[in-house]
Amino acid sequence: MPAPRLSVIVVSWARPRALARCLIALSQLRSTRFEVIVVADEDGLAVARALPFSERITYLEQKVGNISAARNQGIAAAAGEIVAFVDDDAVPEPDWAETILSAFADPGLAAVTGPVIGRNGISLQWGRMAVDRLGRDRWLAAGEAPGPGETVKLHGTNMAFRREILALSGGFDPVFRFYLDETDLARRLVQAGQSLRHVPGMRVHHGFAKSPRRRADRIPTDLTDIGASSVIFLKKHAPDALEGAVDHLIEDQRLRLMRLARARKIGPTEIRHLTQSLRSGIDEGRTRDLPSVVAIPATSRSFVPLRDDLPPPMSFHDGWWHKAKALCAQAADQVAQGNPTALVLLEPTPRKHRIVFTDGGWWEQSGGLFGPSDRTERRVQLWRYRDRIAHEKARLFAPGD
Repeated sequence: MPAPRLSVIVVSWARPRALARCLIALSQLRSTRFEVIVVADEDGLAVARALPFSERITYLEQKVGNISAARNQGIAAAAGEIVAFVDDDAVPEPDWAETILSAFADPGLAAVTGPVIGRNGISLQWGRMAVDRLGRDRWLAAGEAPGPGETVKLHGTNMAFRREILALSGGFDPVFRFYLDETDLARRLVQAGQSLRHVPGMRVHHGFAKSPRRRADRIPTDLTDIGASSVIFLKKHAPDALEGAVDHLIEDQRLRLMRLARARKIGPTEIRHLTQSLRSGIDEGRTRDLPSVVAIPATSRSFVPLRDDLPPPMSFHDGWWHKAKALCAQAADQVAQGNPTALVLLEPTPRKHRIVFTDGGWWEQSGGLFGPSDRTERRVQLWRYRDRIAHEKARLFAPGD
């Protein structure tokens, strides 16, 4: 039997710069068994078509901002046996594609998800989690399985499916324009007897970029879709608990807004607007129809791998922060030559470390020689420069939980 192939679908709306960064990261994955399908607005498609490897990408235009409909467009075009999703404001680590394909060596597996690393590039944003029929999620302890009535929570920016099963399920329900779409799908798959799994080595870094629903600092600007999707989810999966769950939703969001107000991140005007948008969304969700999902047919297009050969091994560079300009220029030159690159910049302080995938296309870790690169470490570390560099190089992209 031929080895399975992976179709990576990136949905983008109003974030062309983030999309370009995501696609550059995908071009550096250590695999020749994946293709890339971009479903984006006009600006996103234009940026993607300007990349050096653009002729290897499949392009689909997203007419409206509906993430479920856009994902289904991608599924319909996918020629791989496995379909994966990553958000435009996220980047996968270099072994992401092969880790996904290895997981599906288990023939009984329908879907997988993996850790999502937060904006500092180190802390875990989302890990092994379960979600119940009310859409409430919780973290799972090591070795703990989801409880009765719970399913594995799929992280929308880091999930993959067996295409045949995904297509037969109807994919994502377009009634969910944003929020809870992947949770609805997860519950439908489990109800159909399918198996879902969390894969620790399948890691994605998520930036939480600015969107029509939030600011760049993650402060919400509109809660309409959260209100609407929450009600729709409850109508589908817990109609008997709808009213009580809606009351809890309103109270949870009220407390969230009060915390933001105490932190002086929003004021009375923003609170009124956000509260009204939530209630408008709830009212809309009560009246929005729940159409039946329809199976997605197979594509007739050929599989087009993003690359025919593996990228060179990661090129590592390091230096003191005051030489950052020259070192970044060196990293940019390496990327231009087709060499995936990681740069570690240190300063003689106890500053905490962070890791980013830069717009220029290299991984960059920065922080103090004496600062923690893991948030569980002591606040002040004792290191010699060369020992610290060796430690961080060994830690970068190492398998994690």
